[in-house]
Amino acid sequence: MSNRLLKSLFTRRLAPILGLLALSSVLQAAPEEMPEAFEQSTLEDTVSIESSGHLVLFSPVREVNNEIRSESLARLPVAGEGRLYRIARDSSREEARDHYLGLLRQRNAQILFECSSIRCGRSNVWANQIFNQAVLYGRDATQDYLIAGAVAEDGSRWLTLVYTVTRGNLREYVWVEHLRVEPGATIPGFGSVANRVDGPIIVPWQGGITYRFDWQATDRRRVTDLAREEGTVAVLLGYSELAADESFTDAMERARQATESLAEVLSKTGVSRDQQEIIIVGPAGVFNDPDRQGDRVEVVVISR
Repeated sequence: MSNRLLKSLFTRRLAPILGLLALSSVLQAAPEEMPEAFEQSTLEDTVSIESSGHLVLFSPVREVNNEIRSESLARLPVAGEGRLYRIARDSSREEARDHYLGLLRQRNAQILFECSSIRCGRSNVWANQIFNQAVLYGRDATQDYLIAGAVAEDGSRWLTLVYTVTRGNLREYVWVEHLRVEPGATIPGFGSVANRVDGPIIVPWQGGITYRFDWQATDRRRVTDLAREEGTVAVLLGYSELAADESFTDAMERARQATESLAEVLSKTGVSRDQQEIIIVGPAGVFNDPDRQGDRVEVVVISR
C-alpha cells in the first residue's frame, strides 16, 4: 500500500475523531456548560438546584440573631447544579481556584464578587446556612469565594459560584454551583453596562531595561480578539511594589516603563496604540486579593 493511500485512510478515519474533540472543547467552553472539574479532585456529591428564590451572595456573609446578613444578596429564580469535590492531598485549594478562574476567563465571565480568608465571613455560615454542606465547615482564615456571571449565545445568563476551604483535619474541598438565572431577574452588578468591561487580566512583570511578562497565551488572544471591535479601549494600569530602599518616584517610573513596554507588545499583536490608555498607579494601589500584588500590569478592555 502506497504512502499516499495510507495517509488518505488515516486522515479519513482521524478526521471524525478530531472533529468530536474540537466540538467537545467548544461545548466545554460555553457558559451553559458546568465547568470542568479540577483534575486533582474527586467528586463527592452532586445536588440538583431548582428554586424560585435561591440565595446567592455578592458580598461577605454575617450572621445576626441566627439570620443571614450581607450587604448584597439576592434570592434568584434559578435552575442548575451544585457539586462537591475533595482535593487530592498532593494538590491545593489555591490550584483548584486558579483552575476555575482560568475556565471563567475563557468564557469571558465577569467576576461579580470575590473574597478570601476572614473577609468572607464565618466558614460555618457558608457551609451550613448558604450551601447546606457541613463538610465545608473549615477554618475562617483558609477559605475563599467567588461568583461570576456570563451570557450564553442564546442570551441566557449563568452564574458560577466557587467556594474552597481547608478543614481542621487539613482536608480541602471545593463547592461549585452553576446556575441558569431566569429571564427578568435582577443580578446585582451584572447589567448591560457592566458587561462592557472585561478584566482585569493580571500580567506580572520582571526586568529593568527589558521586561518579561508572565501571562497566558489565552489571555493575550482574549485581549486581541476583544480589541477587534470598533471603539474598544484597552486600559493598561501599571503597578509596582515599593522596595525598602526605593523612593515613590522611582517605583512609579519602573511601573511606567514596564507598562509602556507591554503597550508596545500589544501594538505588535493587533491592539493599536490609539486603542490604548495607560494609567500608572505604581505602589499606590493596595488590594487584599493575593493575586493583585507586586509588579504587574492589569489590562481592562472596555467595549463601545
